[in-house]
Amino acid sequence: MKSIVCIKRVPDSEARIRIAGDGRSIDPSGVKHVMNPYDEVALEEALRLKEAAGEGSVTVVSVGPEASKEILRTALAMGADDAVLLQCAGSPDGLAIARALAAEIGGRERDLVLFGKQAIDDDNMQVPAMVAELLHLPCATVVVELEIADGHAVARREVEGGHEVIEFDLPGVVSAQKGLNEPRYPSLKGIMAAKKKPLEVRDVELPESKVQILSLEEPPARQSGDVVGGGAEAVPELVRRLRERALL
Repeated sequence: MKSIVCIKRVPDSEARIRIAGDGRSIDPSGVKHVMNPYDEVALEEALRLKEAAGEGSVTVVSVGPEASKEILRTALAMGADDAVLLQCAGSPDGLAIARALAAEIGGRERDLVLFGKQAIDDDNMQVPAMVAELLHLPCATVVVELEIADGHAVARREVEGGHEVIEFDLPGVVSAQKGLNEPRYPSLKGIMAAKKKPLEVRDVELPESKVQILSLEEPPARQSGDVVGGGAEAVPELVRRLRERALL
């Protein structure tokens, strides 16, 4: 089982985000970056498929700045066999990233290409389907259950109000939703082994993004609540205020 997992470096969801002085980007000072959480699920699934098959390989690929080496090393520590960083500057749009990934993946032997369902920094959910289209491969997105056997895949994916089951022949593209599995933590042995695993870095030039962020704004501060009293005596006043606000 040969899997390729595409991962992205994103700000930690627990980090306090501040808007930079230009009003169009975030201030990077003091912000920790991690592997996109949905990509961790995709990587875990690739590792489990390899372990179940008893053979194969897991390659991780990322497009981004030199700092993305950190998350690639984390992926290697989790159990991936090798990594590739397509190093670029700036913030390319989804199509440019998809084309860079497709060019890299297209020249490699693979049974399955896995992504997280979306990146938590921009939430676009575009790249997995774009890569599938560029490589002319079947695609199942937002997958919560995946079975692979005899070169055939059955994926259960989340849709509004239920689930949809998709069957396709390999190779194919899958984007993972939380619930597909529980990602493992890198072990000390894995962290030490990751230092010896190959991590290839290649510079790529991507076109300027066709998507521009015009401005960023912090959400409005939460208004303080009103204390109307305590116990049963406060209920009439509370009901009155709720009724008045509902009529506004």
